[in-house]
Amino acid sequence: MKILVVNCGSSSLKYQFINMENKEVIASGKADMIGVQSLSMPFVEYKANGQKIKEELQLPNHTVAFEKIVEFLLKEDVGVIKDLSEINAVGHRGVHGGEDIRESVIITDEVIATFDKCSAYAPLHNPANLEGINACKKIMPGIPQVLVLDTAFHATIPEHAYMYALPYEYYEKYGVRRYGFHGTSHMYVMEEAARMMGMKREEINMISCHLGNGASVAAIRNGESVDTSMGFTPLEGLVMGTRSGDLDPAILEFIMKKENFSIDDMLNALNKKSGLLGISGVTGDVRDLKEIRDNGNERAALAIDMFAYRVKKYIGSYMAVLGRVDAITFEGGIGEWNQDVVEKCITGMEELGIKIDKSKLTEGFHGVISTADSKIKVIIIPTNEELKIAEETAALVK
Repeated sequence: MKILVVNCGSSSLKYQFINMENKEVIASGKADMIGVQSLSMPFVEYKANGQKIKEELQLPNHTVAFEKIVEFLLKEDVGVIKDLSEINAVGHRGVHGGEDIRESVIITDEVIATFDKCSAYAPLHNPANLEGINACKKIMPGIPQVLVLDTAFHATIPEHAYMYALPYEYYEKYGVRRYGFHGTSHMYVMEEAARMMGMKREEINMISCHLGNGASVAAIRNGESVDTSMGFTPLEGLVMGTRSGDLDPAILEFIMKKENFSIDDMLNALNKKSGLLGISGVTGDVRDLKEIRDNGNERAALAIDMFAYRVKKYIGSYMAVLGRVDAITFEGGIGEWNQDVVEKCITGMEELGIKIDKSKLTEGFHGVISTADSKIKVIIIPTNEELKIAEETAALVK
C-alpha cells in the first residue's frame, strides 16, 4: 500500500509519499508561499530517487500547488507513479477536532462539515487543512482520504484534567476545555519507546517532551494520554519559540491598558512576539540563541534557562500524576538536536530516579541517554509524524 501524506499550512503544503510495505519515503517535498503577496517567488519542491527539483511558479491557492505536485509524481523522467490509482489513500494532518472528532476518520462530507465547525478553535490551522482536503478531492476523486488529528491522542484525558476552573457554562456553551496538540508525535514516540524497552503499548507509563518551535509535554499512562501542557489552543504550557506559554491572565488586561492594545494586538504579542524571541529580543531559534549566549548575551542565556526550567517543572508535575514512570522521551527539533538543552531539562533530578550518561550528550545522538542504573530511562527519539499519519490512514482504508 502507498500512502500520500499531506500537511497543509495557511501558505504551505508539505507532503510525503510512503510505501507502507517497507516504510520507505518514495517522494517528498513542499509548496511554499501559497496565496502570498511577496517579493520572493512561490515555489514547489520535489525530491525523489536522489534528485531534488525546485520550480518557481505562481501559487494562488492550494489546488494549483497540489496539481504541480501531482504533475511531478507522474512526470516521465522524475516521477514515481504512472497513474494516480497507484496512490491508495491520502492521509491529512488536521489540527483541531474539538469534542466531535476524537479519532482518525475516513473523510466524508459530514466529517468535512464537522471539521469546518472546529475552525472556531483553530482559525489559523483548520481552514488550511481543509484547503488541502478539498484540493485532493478535486484532483483525485475516488481515492480514499483520512483525517488524522493532533487532538485525537489526547481524547483520553480525564475530565478533572481537561476542565478549566471557569464557569461551567463556558464548557457547555462553547467547548472551552483542554484539548492538547502534537498528539501524532506523542503517539509515535510512545510506541517507539515501548518497542525499544520491550513493552507493550498498553503497559508503558511515560512523559513525552515534544520540543520544537512549538513545544508540549504529555503524561501517558498505559499507552494513553492523561494530561498535556497545551490547552484550549497551542498557546498554553511551555515557553516556545514565539509563544508565551503559561502566564497570569491578569497580565493581559494590564498590558492592554498600558499599551492601548486591542484583543488582536494582544494575541499577536502572545503568539508571535513572546517566548524565546520575546525574552532574548533577538530570535526564537535555539541554535542562534546558543551562539549569541556563548558570545556573552545574557538575555539569550536567560531565554534558554527559562525554556529548560519550564520543561523540568512539567516533567516533575507529571511524575506526580503518573506515580510510576518508565521513560522520559525528547523529540522535535530542539529535543532531537540540542542535547545540551535536554540536559538542562533533567539535570539535578537524580533523587527522582533520573541519572544521565553525559558521555552520550553529544550533538545529534539519538537513543538512551540515561545510565544503566537509572530508575527511569531517558531516550531521545526522532519523531516521525508523517509515518504515523500514514499508518493511521492505512489501518482505516485496508
